[in-house]
Amino acid sequence: MKGYWVPILHSHLPFVKHPKYENFLEEHWLFEAITECYIPLLRRLKKLEEENVHFRLTTSVTPPLAEMLSDEHLMKKYRKYLDTHIELGNKEIERTRGDEYFHPLAHFYRDLFVQTKEFFEGFLAGNVLNGYKHFYYNGSLEVITCGATHGYLPILSVNEHSVRTQIEIAVQAHEKHFGKKPNGIWLPECAYYDGLDKILNEKGIKFFIVDSHALTYGRPTALNGVYTPTYTPTGVAAFARDALSSKQVWSSKEGYPGDFEYRDFYRDIGYDLDFDYIKPYINPDGIRVFTGFKYHKITGTSDYKEAYDPWIAENKTKEHAENFHWHRELQFDHLGTLMNRIPMVVSPYDAELFGHWWFEGPEFLCNMFRQIDKHKVMKAVTPMEYLGMYPKNQVVNPNPSSWGDKGYYDVWLNSGNDWIYRHLHQMADVMEEKAKEYFHTNDKNISRVLTQMLRELLLAQSSDWAFLMTTGTASEYSVNRTKEHISNFNELLGMINDNNIDFDRVNYLEYKNSIFDFIDFRIFITS
Repeated sequence: MKGYWVPILHSHLPFVKHPKYENFLEEHWLFEAITECYIPLLRRLKKLEEENVHFRLTTSVTPPLAEMLSDEHLMKKYRKYLDTHIELGNKEIERTRGDEYFHPLAHFYRDLFVQTKEFFEGFLAGNVLNGYKHFYYNGSLEVITCGATHGYLPILSVNEHSVRTQIEIAVQAHEKHFGKKPNGIWLPECAYYDGLDKILNEKGIKFFIVDSHALTYGRPTALNGVYTPTYTPTGVAAFARDALSSKQVWSSKEGYPGDFEYRDFYRDIGYDLDFDYIKPYINPDGIRVFTGFKYHKITGTSDYKEAYDPWIAENKTKEHAENFHWHRELQFDHLGTLMNRIPMVVSPYDAELFGHWWFEGPEFLCNMFRQIDKHKVMKAVTPMEYLGMYPKNQVVNPNPSSWGDKGYYDVWLNSGNDWIYRHLHQMADVMEEKAKEYFHTNDKNISRVLTQMLRELLLAQSSDWAFLMTTGTASEYSVNRTKEHISNFNELLGMINDNNIDFDRVNYLEYKNSIFDFIDFRIFITS
């Protein structure tokens, strides 16, 4: 045994639900992720289980994602999404008849959507979380949590109640959806600040993930911090990302996803085909969007693209899995000369890389586990398994950091999004004040309004909105969502202050922004 590999995926989407609309563009973020990432991964884990291939994988399922995957309204829309794409697949089979390149691809995609629906309704029984729970409970998958709404904790720490509430609700949501408390947490954006470990320890969290510089520049400097977990002063383990293994998979230019045989992400019939033909299968407002029917491979660096061949691409994943395995073996050989224990490499990735951005990613991951099982020179383990083998580790106070550009906080706090924080901090202070004022109230209507105020605060705190404002992706929607939750919070506050509750409005907000039906407003000051 030369080393331990700790693969970790971060599965997250912001809470998006628009019940007034039959077809809402941003809801498709969820439907695409289920179809392209979560189900493809779970299908392959099931295949590995049937092949008796040993595997260990850690993944976060964030509270907003778990809430959406369990939402009846959204899952009803998802079923319609699948049916619509199967219908489009049948039309594409007819349209491409006689085309030696695209006709087989039309069959490929139609069959893929049919198989996805069968897996969703069959093995998953209509709930993707059932797949995660299956592998979670048999020990091959470690499911961890995240912040309640993926709030950027270092900036929210201006009011410590915000951070405590984000972590406490995350633990409760995990227990609600998975039946037990989480061992670990993927800190939102891997963002750490001094003292956060104390709160994590109080909430029963045993480990978290950081970028390598959090330990490299920790106090004292972590010895081989990239490759060995360290304990924080309160005894919570910090696992740091390995840059080399991350780059091999993450980079679209230098990593495997950029191979010319793999599917091109940007060429999609939603943009390529005649508008009148494709209109029923894109946005009803006539906005062209991705359909998932992508007929071209990357081919090269120019705009010229050749037809995609899924079978050639699948074989490429085997080559790249062999290459990744070989590189890890060399890495373990080197690290073994520096350490007095079997070395470890931690490889954290966004789950959306596997299947959405890199269509062949789930198959690569599946083939990597087959390589490990075949050669037996390394072993995939979860963080808890590693800590069980090596309970004694160096104590380091991690450096404030994130895994964003430049490694710190500026992606989420800059001139393009800094306006949101004065509102978030003020809302948190008001929430604290009202929670104390009405802590002993027996008025159920007051409690309802205050609890919905807390939901609006939590949804406004999502780091996704600040991130999307910085990247310029869906920035208008992100600004509107932030303003919406601020406005809702203040509207509800007005009802409390004026002692005049608009029950129709409260009912609607509880239905639309229905996240965390188990919470009570008092948690904001008791967590």
